[in-house]
Amino acid sequence: MERLSDNYWENTRHFDAVLGVGRSCDMIARDYFLSGRRGRLWVVDGYGKDETLERMGAFWLSLAPQALEGLSSMADFADRFITFSEVSITSDVEDITTSVLLGKSLLLVEGLSGAALIDAKDYPGRGVDEPPDGKVLRGSHDGFIEAMVPNMALLRRRIRDPQLTMEAHRLGDRSHTDTVLCYLEDRVDRSLLSELRQKLDGVDVASLTMGQESVAEAIRPRQWYNPFPKARFTERPDSAAASILEGNIVLMVDNSPSVMILPTTFFDFTQEANEFYFPPLIGSYLRLLRVIVFLISLLITPMWYLAVSHPERLPGWLSFLSEPEPASLGLLWQLLVVEFLIDVLKLASLNTPDSLSNSFSMLGALILGDFAVRSGWLGPEVLVYMSFVSVAAFAQPSYEMGYAFKLLRVTLLLLTAAFDMWGFFLGLAGLVLLLATTKPLVGRGYLYPLIPFNAKALRRLFLREAISRDNT
Repeated sequence: MERLSDNYWENTRHFDAVLGVGRSCDMIARDYFLSGRRGRLWVVDGYGKDETLERMGAFWLSLAPQALEGLSSMADFADRFITFSEVSITSDVEDITTSVLLGKSLLLVEGLSGAALIDAKDYPGRGVDEPPDGKVLRGSHDGFIEAMVPNMALLRRRIRDPQLTMEAHRLGDRSHTDTVLCYLEDRVDRSLLSELRQKLDGVDVASLTMGQESVAEAIRPRQWYNPFPKARFTERPDSAAASILEGNIVLMVDNSPSVMILPTTFFDFTQEANEFYFPPLIGSYLRLLRVIVFLISLLITPMWYLAVSHPERLPGWLSFLSEPEPASLGLLWQLLVVEFLIDVLKLASLNTPDSLSNSFSMLGALILGDFAVRSGWLGPEVLVYMSFVSVAAFAQPSYEMGYAFKLLRVTLLLLTAAFDMWGFFLGLAGLVLLLATTKPLVGRGYLYPLIPFNAKALRRLFLREAISRDNT
């Protein structure tokens, strides 16, 4: 560990070179005369809080000539003349460099050992508006942003308990990204917390450019073939606070408005914030409706293809399902083409300017609507079933789980087309096997509370219970 030199000029030359003063236009270095001694302040332009730094600088310049007599350490100077509360003293050169790049202001004074790191930063950021993918009819309409400190404050505002712990970590050899584990000291699973700490300490990456997704990929089990999401993400502070009160751990990553909720199981994706802003009966109905619709969206196209392939298997009152209108493409190709086109439209909509969004929606409706049917490419029944599948995908709050079910639906459809009834049941068995072998990031198992079985926890996942002392 490299330490600061006793020579003031050597230290200033070193930090000027390392931090890029004169090389980077946003690295500001300012010289002061403090009571007859030279001082130098380094700050990244755009990070420093101008009002605070100006007020402290005016105070230092007004010091009497004999004010620093007898002082030999920066700690003594900070105790007497640095009015800002968040200040730390260190002599570790690497720590000083990283801290300045994280937004802190560095102060060196001639004749004083050590450096002062003043945390008077003000990151650029947006307001805590409601996230677009977590809207509720009732309840709070604030959301996490890309800055860590406001996000922690949003949780503190909801959990005013001294047991709420914010444990800081720093990941990435080059990015030095701040991450924070948020949990209740008296409710968290200690073995789970220890396992997560070990995984974070073992992360060996250069940077976390994709925020929480980079962290998840760095610590997740190596199962590239498994599409099921291993972690839940939310941009809602109320959802994160409720998870913490239940004993879970929330992982925050700097520069990301989403937080990761751990541990995560498959059944956790049945819940959504809207359910908890309605009475228990209505919340339970909405939850069960979401589960049923999502299961239907997984099975509807493979089962319909199976029925059309062998209409004699259907009872008379379902015979209308086995008579789709003829089209130029075979039924299997129709379903696959529409699956592909829906994803193309989704990707295109992400890059469509707002001023053209209405025109794009009309164009997409025409392509997959009347024109496709009249040209004979697609049958109307195919569009009906695929429209239901598309709408059902948005009933699931997790995009990752929606795409996992999409890939499984297409796989099940191909197996059904290849091996008929045997392929359909083989696909269902493979789906169950894939779920059973899915490894979570941390925790007891991906199918908990079904495996290992916990009847009370399983009931609470499917039925919205009223709030009580043990239920948040």
